[in-house]
Order: sequence, then structure tokens, then C-alpha cells
Amino acid sequence: MNPHVVEIGYLVAAGLFILSLTWMSRPSTARRGVIAGEIGMLLAIVGTLVLKQVVNYELIVVALLLGSAIGVPLAYLMPMTAIPQRTALSHAFGALAVSLIGTAEFLKLPGTGPSFVSGALTFEMLLGLLTCTASLVAFCKLQEILPTRPIKFPGQSILNLAIFSTAAVGAVVLALEPQANWLLWIFIALASAFGVLLVMPIGGADMPTVIALLNAYAGIAASAMGFALRNQLLIVTGALDGASGFILALIMCKAMNRSFSNVLFGGLGQVAAPAPGAGQRPVRSTSMEDAALQLEHASRVVVVPGYGMAVAQAQHKVSELYRSLTAKGVEVRFAIHPVAGRMPGHMNVLLAEANVPYDHLVEMDDVNGEMAAIDIALVIGANDVVNPAARDPKSLIGGMPIIDVDHARQVMVIKRGMNPGFAGIDNEIYYLDKTQMLFGDAKDFVSGMAKSLSGANGGH
Repeated sequence: MNPHVVEIGYLVAAGLFILSLTWMSRPSTARRGVIAGEIGMLLAIVGTLVLKQVVNYELIVVALLLGSAIGVPLAYLMPMTAIPQRTALSHAFGALAVSLIGTAEFLKLPGTGPSFVSGALTFEMLLGLLTCTASLVAFCKLQEILPTRPIKFPGQSILNLAIFSTAAVGAVVLALEPQANWLLWIFIALASAFGVLLVMPIGGADMPTVIALLNAYAGIAASAMGFALRNQLLIVTGALDGASGFILALIMCKAMNRSFSNVLFGGLGQVAAPAPGAGQRPVRSTSMEDAALQLEHASRVVVVPGYGMAVAQAQHKVSELYRSLTAKGVEVRFAIHPVAGRMPGHMNVLLAEANVPYDHLVEMDDVNGEMAAIDIALVIGANDVVNPAARDPKSLIGGMPIIDVDHARQVMVIKRGMNPGFAGIDNEIYYLDKTQMLFGDAKDFVSGMAKSLSGANGGH
């Protein structure tokens, strides 16, 4: 095929990727953004397949079948609550692909001294390898295959610095002496090991920021690969991915009051020891019937969803409760914290899946100013994002913006027990006089409240 036609296809694909990012920034146009991205990726794949450089279509068919065999089950069988894990796996697969291509291209280089291509390849291999192994560790932590708590040992920071520095020096030597294949395998081992060590000391509460940063690393690696292969589409799309990932990581750091430099070098994730007597103080609790009755007589209710709602897969029952309360004239809105769940937009996706109207989802900054006028703040599976301890500069989460549910006239918290959140800090909200604890599975409890309200409707 005429190479100019392929270049035009690549240009259209790049434009569609840009539109996809633009449209996905708003819930009302997110579906359009996904479709645009899919069409752009299809154009990119077809354009690549018709290039003259392709010499063996049989192997490509095998790769497509193998990739589909992995990707289709991931898309259809993995629940919405596991989207963060799936995202981490996607980063790992993408980074692995970049690393394998980079290694193959590096081995094909003539031993004629340094070049721009050798430098680009060693750079993208370094980023790709550490992103691959770091993403796999992030997946294991999110899936609780590995402990979600930070895994630390004495001298860890020094070891991390030594391994990364050695890998970086190896990359420079390989760029200058491409024929030093013996060093390539040592470099691959060091870069892969650094990815593991980078994420091990990071706790589960900080995984949303880590995932965003790994997304940036994968994008930059792909862009470097584009320079090495002289592929403009890879350069553009990798730069888009890298830039958007870094911007998102910065936003997440601000939302969690984290230092971006700490995220960049794996310094997150300290976990506090629970306070003496945490979870042993008396609390007020109530039944689902009483809770439903109180919600029915409220004028304004704010629902604050968290990861507990995702784990219980309670979003559809929450939507039923929303419709039941709305039918009784109660104003119901959902307060969404930027880092609720385990990745940005986690709660938005779950509530959208359950057909909760977009215009009833309110951002943290918008709802906090009105919280004092809210009759009931209903917290469903959220913990650290509503913990007043964040207002204490000395606290582990000190400075992290929170949803001010303790300013509401009344607070209800649906929770399985009194265990602290990922940060390991007890939550003072549980012990307030105006707080009622609703102990139980979020899905069952919300379903019971919705049925009580529906029964009341039937009685009228």
C-alpha cells in the first residue's frame, strides 16, 4: 500500500486519540470518547499491518489470537470492582510489549558505535521493564495476592538507588556500545528488579496515584519506541499517554496531599499503627428499618460511596435506594471524592453502570460548602476520604482533602466492622453523638432499606 495512505491513516488515528481523551473528560461524552479511541486503535493496527516491513503474517495472526484469548475474558469476566487490577495488568502487558520489541530491535543494531536509535531503545527498555514489573506488583497488591501494606526493610532506599543507578549506567553503556550484548541481560534483570522494589514499599491506599504514574511511564516508553522505529503515531500517542498520566498523577497527589517526588521514587505508603483502644469505644448503631425511616423523613441526603461499596457490588442497590428516596421527594446527591475507590473515577464508573444520573454526582469541593445544610450524610464503605484526622497536620493523612460529612446534621455509616481504612487510622466520625453505625454488608443493608421504603410506598 502507498506509504502516504498509511501516514494519513496514522494522522486520523492520532486525531481520534486526542478527541477520545477530550470526550472522556466528561461523563456525558465518555462513551463517544471510548468509541473514538477504539476506531483510532483499529486504524493504527490496520495501517501497521499493511506496511512493507511485515514479513510474516502467520506469526501476527497467532499473536492476535493469543492477545484476544487474554483480553476478551479480562473484559467480560472481570467485575467492575476489579477495574484497577485490570488497568494495572494492561500497563504490564503494554510495557512488556514495548520492552520485547525494544530488545529485539537492539539486538539487530549493527555494532558501529553509538547512535540516536541505540539511546532511544535503551531508554525505552529501562522504562518499559520497570513499568512491567511494577505494574505486576501493583496488580498483586490490589488483588491482595501480596499484602496491601507497605513492605519495607532496612536499607531499602539505598538498595533501590543503587539498583536504579546501576541500571541507568548500564543503559548509557549500551547506548554507547550497542555490541555489548553480554551487558544487555544484566541491564534487563536490574531494570526489572527495580520495578518490583519501586512498588513494594507503597501501600494499597496510594495505588491510585501509582497506577496513574505507571500509565505515564508506559506512554513515555512507547513514545521513545516511536523515535527508534521512526513511527510518528507511536511518538504522538505515547506522548499523549505519558502527559495525561503525569497530569493525573499530579492531580492525585494534590487530592491525597502526597509529595510527587515521593511517588516518583517509590517513597509512599507509610502505615500508622492503630491508636490504643481503636475500635473499642462505644458507638451508636441502628437497624435498616430505622435507618430507612430516618432517610424517608429527611429533606436533603448526601451519599458518600467508597471502596466498600465497590467490594460489596452494591451500586445497583444504591441506585434503587436513590430512586425510592427521590420518589418520596427527598433530594439525594452523591459526593465523589477524587480518590474514592482504588483509581480515579472508580465511583463514577460504578454509579454510571447503575444508571445514577450524572448531574446528581457532585465533586468534593462543591458539596463541602453545603454539608452543614444536609440532613443526613450516608457513608457507604468510605473511610479515609471522610476521616477528620486529615485536618491534623501531624496525622499520617494530614492535609489530605476530605468530604466533610461530620458537618452534616446527622451521619450514617454502613460498614462491616470497626476496622480502619488503608491508612490504618481510626475514624473519629464513628464515635460522634450524631453518627449511627449500620453494621453489615453494604449490598444487603442498602437493599433492605430500599425494600423498607418500597413497602412504605405500597402502604400509601
